[in-house]
Amino acid sequence: MAQQDTRRFLKAATALVAGLVLAACGKQEPPPAPAETASAPASAPAPAPAKVYTVGTDAAYAPFEFQNEKGEIVGLSVDLLNAVAEKGGFQVKFVNTPWEGIFNALGQGDRDLLISSITITDERKQTMDFSDPYFDAFQLIAVKESSKISKFDDLKKLKVGVQTGTTGDEVVTKLQGKTATTIKRFESTPLALKELEAGGVDAVVADNGVVIHYVANNPGAKFKTVSDKAFAPEQYGIAVKKGNTELLGMINKGLAAVKADGTYAAIYKKTFGTEPPAAAAPAASAASN
Repeated sequence: MAQQDTRRFLKAATALVAGLVLAACGKQEPPPAPAETASAPASAPAPAPAKVYTVGTDAAYAPFEFQNEKGEIVGLSVDLLNAVAEKGGFQVKFVNTPWEGIFNALGQGDRDLLISSITITDERKQTMDFSDPYFDAFQLIAVKESSKISKFDDLKKLKVGVQTGTTGDEVVTKLQGKTATTIKRFESTPLALKELEAGGVDAVVADNGVVIHYVANNPGAKFKTVSDKAFAPEQYGIAVKKGNTELLGMINKGLAAVKADGTYAAIYKKTFGTEPPAAAAPAASAASN
């Protein structure tokens, strides 16, 4: 009896093991697929940084463009162009550029634009493009307080100091002649005014803003100014390479904005202590810096 029970147990155990083996060899159900996660929305691409344009300026023409005690280029031109660039959607980097080579630097692409008290003239328009005017200027004569000079024609036979290549240079050359030896040319207007102070010339002819600023800030020089209706009105503009309509458009957009919102008036008053005069009509063909 015991042997039969043992056989039955072994058969049952064998059947159970076989069943387990068959179950193990059966088809396996694949694991459940992971739940799909919602992808985060793609972030908008960062806006491209504003392009930085290289600006040429002869930083020896206070109060428009000059270097402070730290060597930084400052003045009305710098304040104005920084504001114009912000409104126009671009950035600027100022590089001190001697007046004698400033237009070549623009033409060769070493500078993208120029702001250096540059008078808009028909002659210059042939080789570069100008923004809308931003400053009305005219020539002014600086002389010693004791001088008898009262009009431009009085300078015909006198020693006159001018900055090379400027409107002052051009008008005095027309007055005295191209071969005149009484015209003394300097790299900057302040140097010409220093020569007047030292007695090396009888008068200096230069743009009104520069002369007025120098006389006001150098009372010890004992200068006075003489105006003359013979001097044609002039207007300063920002110059770009001929045909650069994209940059010119951004400049004019920014210039219009700073004139409209009072920024220009604030910069002018900071520089000269007075409100800017009413804008004059564009000069048809004034002559330079």
